[in-house]
Amino acid sequence: MTIRAILAGVAGLTMTVAGLQTAVAEDVVKVGLILPMTGPFASTGRQVSAGAKTFMATHGATVGGKTIELVIRDDGGVADQTRRVAQDLVVNEGAAILAGFGLTPLAMSVAPVSTQAKVPTIVMAAGTASITKASEFITRTSGTLPQYSLPVGTWASENGIKSVVTLVSDYGPGLDAEKWFTKEFTSKGGTVTEAVRVPLQNPDFAPFLQRVRDAKPDAVFVFLPSGVGSLFMKQFNERGLADAGIKLIATGDVTDDDILNSMGPSAIGTITGHFYATSHDSPENKAYVEAFKKENDGMRPNFMSVGGYDGMALIYAALEKTGGDASGPAFMEAVKGLSWTSPRGPVSIDPETRDIIQNIYVREVKEVDGELHNVEFATFEALKDPEKAEAP
Repeated sequence: MTIRAILAGVAGLTMTVAGLQTAVAEDVVKVGLILPMTGPFASTGRQVSAGAKTFMATHGATVGGKTIELVIRDDGGVADQTRRVAQDLVVNEGAAILAGFGLTPLAMSVAPVSTQAKVPTIVMAAGTASITKASEFITRTSGTLPQYSLPVGTWASENGIKSVVTLVSDYGPGLDAEKWFTKEFTSKGGTVTEAVRVPLQNPDFAPFLQRVRDAKPDAVFVFLPSGVGSLFMKQFNERGLADAGIKLIATGDVTDDDILNSMGPSAIGTITGHFYATSHDSPENKAYVEAFKKENDGMRPNFMSVGGYDGMALIYAALEKTGGDASGPAFMEAVKGLSWTSPRGPVSIDPETRDIIQNIYVREVKEVDGELHNVEFATFEALKDPEKAEAP
């Protein structure tokens, strides 16, 4: 055999392998899941990724004639790193869809990548209302702080609370929470006597809680990012706010199911508003909690996990609708108006805003069978994001 014939054979084999690789690549949809897997917000990454993997474990890895490949990357909770990871996933790893995003700055940093590359982007955790306005290729399966905060304002005004100090983390979601609680509570006759904002990084709540105690309100309304509620509850207790008769009301991030049991008895009686609790009473949620614990060594699922689970549900439903077409325009058109029954209850995607429409539950922390749970007692049904609903 001549050298020329050997080289021709090698070239032909190379072309065949390349063709097979292209065919395989065309049958795979890579989902780049970008999350804070390390650092102060690692609990968010752990829960969202676990929820996404639980969905795939219970629904398989194929949809619309495509195989779904989940590629998880750690951004450490740093926005510059989030953007770099997103660019690498799209340009070098061929990710067709981006998802995750544990905090608002992380989600916002990816918006230019989503727009320029026309890559569908699913926000599974971050809750500032404006995120979906940043790119027409962004949708969301978590929720917004206006959604969670407004019902708490309603509940407070209807249950004898006349004066409140707000205490929120000083970034987008906190400002949303402050605005919409205050708007709802004061519209119904309540008074917000002071608005306290706490640094997002390395917060020490003690001096801020002392300001709340000195103001002597009926209640303090709180928003903090998921994962830091234990420290807050410890300092709330140490500063004696409950003993001073100050009621704790909050968004559900504060009594995060992932860490609720570690808060101890001082958390009992806290009133919160949110879209999911582990104890939510439905067949879908019972099945979800069982599957999640089986896949994750008995870990209790929280609302972040459901954002991840429903993010994958949205991806599967959209690809089923497009016949496996993950291109930005086709995928985003398919997303609009999607509806399904989540572990949290009925949900849908607002066709105008690409944000989620969902029930928001008012809950009280109670001890149930020796564990602390957020026990739901009132429901605000099919609530749209109030921030966008208000816009002309």
